[in-house]
Formats: sequence, C-alpha cells, structure tokens
Amino acid sequence: MTMRTRNLGTTGPQVSALGLGCMGMSALYGAADRAESVATVHAALEAGVTLLDTGDFYAMGHNEMLLGEALRTAPAALREKALTSVKFGALRDPEGNWMGYDGRPAAVKNFASYSLQRLGVDHIDVYRIARLDPDVPIEETVGAIAELIEKGYVRHVGLSEVGAETIRRAAATAPIADLQIEYSLISRGIERDILPTTRELGIAVTAYGVLSRGLISGHFGRDRQLAAGDFRAHSPRFQGENLQHNLNLVEALRKIAEQKGVTVAQIAIAWVLARGEDIVPLIGARTRERLGESLGALDVTLDAADLAAIEKAVPADAAAGERYPSAQMAHLDSEHRP
Repeated sequence: MTMRTRNLGTTGPQVSALGLGCMGMSALYGAADRAESVATVHAALEAGVTLLDTGDFYAMGHNEMLLGEALRTAPAALREKALTSVKFGALRDPEGNWMGYDGRPAAVKNFASYSLQRLGVDHIDVYRIARLDPDVPIEETVGAIAELIEKGYVRHVGLSEVGAETIRRAAATAPIADLQIEYSLISRGIERDILPTTRELGIAVTAYGVLSRGLISGHFGRDRQLAAGDFRAHSPRFQGENLQHNLNLVEALRKIAEQKGVTVAQIAIAWVLARGEDIVPLIGARTRERLGESLGALDVTLDAADLAAIEKAVPADAAAGERYPSAQMAHLDSEHRP
C-alpha cells in the first residue's frame, strides 16, 4: 500500500494521511506491552506513517522514552522519515493528579530540553502546549516556541484544544502548522467556529479521539471491565445510561459498515478522513492488529450516499455525556463559546 499524504497547513510539513497517537502505549488505558508498543511503532513506520504524536506528561516521560526507543531501533531509512509531534505544559504530581498548565516562556524551553533528551532527537517537528495556560498570554507561549525554531530545536508551532480567538492570536504571532483537537462522529463541536477559522488561516487539524477512546471502535462492550488506571472509568460517555445510548449509536453505524464490508472502526476513521484534506486523523493503536485495522480505513471510499447514511445513524450532537469530566472540561479553551 502506498501511503497517501496531507500537508499540515500552508506552512507545515507533508505528513502521512494518518498519524499514530502514542499516548495509550504508556498511560490512561491501563497496562500496555512495551515490546508490542515498539513493534507497533515500527509497523506504522513500515506502512508509511510518518507523524508520531506524544506528550511529555504521558506517564511522566515514559511515552517519550518509549518512542525514543522505537525510533532508535527502527531502520535508519524509516527513522529519518519520522516526524515528532509533542505536547507539553501539563503539570502532574507523583500520584498522577493534574495540577494545571505552564506556558511561561522559560517553562516552554525547559520542557523542550527534556523532550529532546528523552526522544533522542536533535529537534522536535511540531511543538504545542497541551492546554492553554490561562495565566500566560498565548502570544508569549507561541513566541517562546518561535525562539526554539530560530535556534533549530523545533521546526513548527502547533496548537492544542484552543478556540477560534486564541487561534487567531497565535497565528498573528507566528506561523501555525496545525491545531490538535478531538474530532469524531460523536465529537463535532469544532465544526461551529474552530474549523472555519483554521481553514481561513491555512491551519491543518490533527484529529485525536477519532474512535472516541475506543467507544465507537466496534470493540467496546457494555460489560467490559476497565483496568486500574483506565481513565474511561471516569469519562462521562462511558457511564451508565450514557454508555448504553452511545453503544446504540455504534450498532447503527455497524449496520452501515457491514453493508460496505468494512469494520466499524474503519468507517469511523474514513468519515474523519473524508471531512477534508486539511484533516489528519491520529489513530491510537496500541497493537499491530489494531494498527492494521485502522490503516484499512485508507482503502474505504465514502460517497455522498454513504456519508448521508452515516450521519443519519450518528447525527451531530447525538452522543450522551461530555468528552471529559467537568474538571478537565474547564481547562478546554476550545469549549469556551464566544
């Protein structure tokens, strides 16, 4: 298979049409197998995936070190094509509690120096604060990343989970390659004002949560027991009646997928791919098996009738429950309506 490519905005790099989100290999979904995680990164690179997304706070650096190991042990030709996308700024204590965000310029440079060391690279391709620091103007945070670009430690500025006004202010400070934000069949809030803004400004979207953390993958059952440390145990969409309602949407989607001879996950990812050439879905596969299934979405063609059927089965705003618990929703600048 020849991997299709897309550009990260008008100023960013060319990347694979699907990126690999590595968070689940280290954190928030229960235990993961390190050897299988490394093998999955290698398999992704071999399939032509070039965009690898991580965060310095995913298991307190564990994910960056894991990705660094995967890059170090990959064939040189594949390693040279890999592009790293890194989030920073989230503060956590030894128990894993969230303590806010730090976007001060000095902190930006400090976070970057540690990430470079853990990843074993001489530069980060796209660097972004994970959530807006309400105490630091976005211009200062983006300006610090721009200084890192001038010194060769970073290639491009990215944003994460910010609203239209913040996007405009950031873009007025430095060229922005992409906005990383949740976008899926059951998380379509960006369509109101965020996506029109990124398109106006020539900024791409790297969409995470395209399977809503497995909820719309077709593999999540009503009676599934979640492992210790799996944050879905506290996620509103996975609770009680919300879960049942959302799984009913999945079953409606399954009927359409079966008619096309594809899986639920593949049709859900294909829907995001079909939303525009400026959108790059990040797939959170933790195993080679799930990676292979997700990559199959690239072979799924959705015509107008397919898209209409999908959106009838899963209408916009059909999901029950917010995408994060209320305390985390409060940190989302992207959820603050003008």
